[in-house]
Amino acid sequence: MNDDRPPFSLPYIKLMMQQALNRLICMAFLVSFFISYPADILSAEGKTPLQISVKDINGRPLPCRIHLKNERGEPQKALGQPFWHDHFVCSGTIRMNVPPGKYTWEIERGPEYERKSGDIKVVADKVAAFDVTLKRIASLRDEGWYSADLHVHRPVDEIERLILAEDLDFAPVITWWNNKNFWRKNKVPQKITTQLDGRRFYNIMAGEDEREGGALLYFGLKQPLDLSVKSREVPSSMFFAELAQKKNQEVWIDIEKPFWWDVPVWLASGQMDSIGLANNHMCRSEMLDMEAWGKPRDRRRLGDVRGNGFWTQELYYHILNSGMRIPPSAGSASGVLRNPVGYNRVYVYLGRENSEKESVGQETNKHAEVFTRETWFESLSRGRCFVTNGPLLRVTANEQLPGATLKLSGDQGTPIKFSVKLTSNDRVPALEVIHNGRAIKTIECSNEREQQKTIAFNVTEPGWFLVRAITDVKNTFRFASTAPWYIESETEPFRGSRQSAQFFLDWVNERIGRIKSNVKDERELRKVLVWQEKAREFWKQKVASNKTLTSEINPE
Repeated sequence: MNDDRPPFSLPYIKLMMQQALNRLICMAFLVSFFISYPADILSAEGKTPLQISVKDINGRPLPCRIHLKNERGEPQKALGQPFWHDHFVCSGTIRMNVPPGKYTWEIERGPEYERKSGDIKVVADKVAAFDVTLKRIASLRDEGWYSADLHVHRPVDEIERLILAEDLDFAPVITWWNNKNFWRKNKVPQKITTQLDGRRFYNIMAGEDEREGGALLYFGLKQPLDLSVKSREVPSSMFFAELAQKKNQEVWIDIEKPFWWDVPVWLASGQMDSIGLANNHMCRSEMLDMEAWGKPRDRRRLGDVRGNGFWTQELYYHILNSGMRIPPSAGSASGVLRNPVGYNRVYVYLGRENSEKESVGQETNKHAEVFTRETWFESLSRGRCFVTNGPLLRVTANEQLPGATLKLSGDQGTPIKFSVKLTSNDRVPALEVIHNGRAIKTIECSNEREQQKTIAFNVTEPGWFLVRAITDVKNTFRFASTAPWYIESETEPFRGSRQSAQFFLDWVNERIGRIKSNVKDERELRKVLVWQEKAREFWKQKVASNKTLTSEINPE
């Protein structure tokens, strides 16, 4: 039988409408079914619910970081929670679906909390759950110290949860970095610094210029720099440093690592504000055993997996020995490298509010600074800080915080008395006092999580000293270091080490040779080399004016 009706006749249209209505009714039924049905049944096929609850000692949910892995060591993600590399963060309570099997877990909340770890077996068709209580082992904010990670590459919409989960006080978020500029497609808001929970801050206008000479981090600009460049060498990184200074004289520029090739040029410019002593080559679960495209270390001398960490320290000591005063900083590069936010952090001291005495050093402080982005950077500029990726190292020298200048008193020298408070989840075998680049005092530590030490010695030569604590963790460089105290003679200023100045002069000459092989256009080459030539003259003058120190860096 032939059907001669046109394809869109009225009966045909009615039939199609009825079929569409039936589909809608079916969909409505399914939606109603899934909304009302227990959530356990909604888990993906072959998966089982796992519920994790993390609380503080008062039983309140505690934001934290969770590393959850299956038997093959594969990290597990939690739907809707910020995830990076091998961990996710949550507000303290999380319900997720995982395949049945055995799992290991680690839960952390920055260095001021104890760590917890364990395992759990997830059985099919049975809800698995475990509860964890994390205890605080220190409260540095109550002692007047405030922490920051200066190298964060995570999405802006995740930052609040990340800061809370890591118990971090301040995070400037890098939203422009070479050709990756978040603001090309997003309007810059009028408010770029945000306070949350009444005491923490984050800023969404930090930037990074990272090319052949290394990486500089920028804080305090209201608009991103246009980092459109012709090559990894052209223009010089100093071009953008000067441009940033013109936009805001108060801009903060951080040397991201001490082994970048342009470090001698940056130092000679006088425009750098801090340098990354606890940097992103130091990761939570591993060490990046290289200097990337920076100045390589001598592997015959520093060939251990932690050699990059010791090389970083040694370079910083050369900087201080050359007579330059620049505070250490810290950054994790979470979002690029495998670190959690806040793994490498720098604490600065602002003072305890409503307190007449400090817990370390007992120095009076009736005028504690209110914690803001501006007061934090101002305190960092004074060197009142320590950096860490584990141990919490609070030290005073003659009741003075790091960054202070002490005077020598005659030929007999000056007695120095350190008061040290150390708190660490990892064992610290010993504390070291470093004077002009060499360890002059070592104090053994116990296995206690919290220790207080008194260290006394006599200083007879100008320069600087600091205290460091290196843990016995073998797969990464986990440590803490204070910023330096400076020592001045009453009769003559500290002129610096000739050896260290020569070290940087040789470095500049080597860098010039590399640039000449990289840049073939003569006009561009001249524009780049002008900064190197200025630096070469700077270090030549340092070599001529500095002298040999009694206590010097001994690379042997």
